[in-house]
Amino acid sequence: MDAVRESAMRSKDASFAMQGLSRESRDQALHAVAQGLVADADGIVAANLEDMAEAERQGLSKVLIKRLSYDHAKIEESVRSIHSLMAQEDPVGRLLASTELDTGLVLEKVTCPIGVIAVIFESRPDALVQISTLCLKSGNAVLLKGGSEAAQTNQILAEIIARAAEAAGMPAGWIHLLETRQDVAEMLALDEQINLVIPRGSNEFVRYIMNSTNIPVLGHADGICHVYVDADADLDMAVRVTVDSKCQYVAVCNAAETLLVDADVAPAFLPQVKTTLEACHCRLKGCERTRAIIPIEPATDQDWATEYLDYVLSIRVVDGLDAAIDHINRYGSGHTDTIITADREKAERFMNLVDSADVFWNASTRFSDGYRYGLGAEVGISTNKIHARGPVGLEGLAIYKWKLYGKGQVVADYSGPNARKFTHKKFR
Repeated sequence: MDAVRESAMRSKDASFAMQGLSRESRDQALHAVAQGLVADADGIVAANLEDMAEAERQGLSKVLIKRLSYDHAKIEESVRSIHSLMAQEDPVGRLLASTELDTGLVLEKVTCPIGVIAVIFESRPDALVQISTLCLKSGNAVLLKGGSEAAQTNQILAEIIARAAEAAGMPAGWIHLLETRQDVAEMLALDEQINLVIPRGSNEFVRYIMNSTNIPVLGHADGICHVYVDADADLDMAVRVTVDSKCQYVAVCNAAETLLVDADVAPAFLPQVKTTLEACHCRLKGCERTRAIIPIEPATDQDWATEYLDYVLSIRVVDGLDAAIDHINRYGSGHTDTIITADREKAERFMNLVDSADVFWNASTRFSDGYRYGLGAEVGISTNKIHARGPVGLEGLAIYKWKLYGKGQVVADYSGPNARKFTHKKFR
């Protein structure tokens, strides 16, 4: 048996055992993980310095090397995050609905772990800690594949987390670290052992994962987010929100890529926002109506469908709210879109009709984040229309099952001319 299949099978066995563990047991394991990170902090930092030195030798960009860093301060941040996670409501065993089918026959809908989750993530070592502890808190086994540039750091982190959690009572094999791209290819074929794949990476990579497996995939391939400035917008507010949405951190999926402006306010707003965006070194592209007001590069249809992840913003003038909604639903990726307006009715129409996971009113698209939502952390952001959408925290790592409590009832009693009647009384 190959190593990847064996790891997946051990994880599946462990996932069955984890479903019966109490919140207290899982929180004790999280506490042990936090202690383990503190105790082995020097070793973690030493491994990380080796990764960073190798990254410099390989000529990786300064931005990637910065993301790769995992020093004592970041370890302390991870430990604080784990303690915050312990304080979160237990996602497992939560009663969602309760119905009396008949006297003495009660049906309950109760949350439970998904099972085995495979997560493929970028170079940040803190992502490994975040993902594995989210899975632990939610009672899921996990297969992890991080970037090769963080190999040494990921290895020691996975060993510490596994050792600490298993010493605190978690079943052996609940966490495994994959090492190569070939491991990923083999993993994607294991639809009998793995219940969910969560990819975090480039658009091309996420699409490759989605097209290469029969396992359900939770994630997003693009982050084409929009800011729409309505005719009833406070224009000073609109400038602030637009600049934050685009420039606060450009290389992330919740950064705005397209600015839509109502034609009624475009002559007043566009010169103002142009000055502020260009002061942030943002390059602007626009439709012909935009370029008739401000001198910028021409935009093409391809720009409306492009995730720049850079200091580039496309701008389009539109004829009102419905035109903005139509543009977003045509070109957007279903991630995050915001409207700036003083009109609540327009805001509600926008949020109801824009087909995205996250829809905002008078707020930056950058708020689309698990930590900012109060989810504790996130394993990723989903634009899927399955059980989880938007930032995926603990609740997104749980599914549900139906529990039926009876007293010997049989279906035959509810058939025929003298059949018993269902009461279908809702308790919750």
